[in-house]
Amino acid sequence: MSDFVLVHGAWHGAWCWKRVLPGLWAAGHRAFTVSLTGVGERAHLAGPGVGLSTHIEDVVAVIEAEELQHCILVGHSYAGMVITGAAQRLAARIGQLVYVDASVPLPGEAWSSAHAPETQAQRRATIAALGHLPPSPPDVFGLQAEDAEWVSRHLTPQPGGCYDEPLHFDANRIAALPRSFIDCTDPALPTIDRARRRVREQPGWQVLEIPTGHDAMISAPQALVRHLLAVADAPRGVR
Repeated sequence: MSDFVLVHGAWHGAWCWKRVLPGLWAAGHRAFTVSLTGVGERAHLAGPGVGLSTHIEDVVAVIEAEELQHCILVGHSYAGMVITGAAQRLAARIGQLVYVDASVPLPGEAWSSAHAPETQAQRRATIAALGHLPPSPPDVFGLQAEDAEWVSRHLTPQPGGCYDEPLHFDANRIAALPRSFIDCTDPALPTIDRARRRVREQPGWQVLEIPTGHDAMISAPQALVRHLLAVADAPRGVR
């Protein structure tokens, strides 16, 4: 049995893992979903003080409160930043890191670092005006019809403080952990392009693919569960 900690990406919440949880439970695993401060059912806690550090604390608090050991820490999209920061804090309690179409930072980078200059400028202007980033439309994530409608009803603004806060960590400490990257390839989200290249250039990564859009937990939950179960079943230390 493994313990999964599932961390959603920007604008989402713990609700987005709804279709993944039954498959993990049926295989005998436990799964803990985290709603980050200021989004999902915690949207009422949004404010100027909420940033990447806040979200790292959210994840660390769950791991510590549940007294988890050797957990599989899964981050989607923006949450690649979050799980990297949490692993820096609690490396001895992390069994594996799984990045689901997620940011893969270098020390000192922010969520914004992987984005094109025009995207950075647009998002910074929006944050300056509103204090947050409004949700992207679901079709950006490759969702259509009922899936798009369901997700649209749940998306909430992303706190603006998350965008440019840098993440400082020991790259060797993170590289010592088994790491997998699940690449969602159809359609591929352009803001993840740098991460896609990085995991194929850096040593030590296991790269898996799903021919679906960015929100694999919604558009291809069974395929995502298969990959997560394969990660859990691999001998510890195998990447």
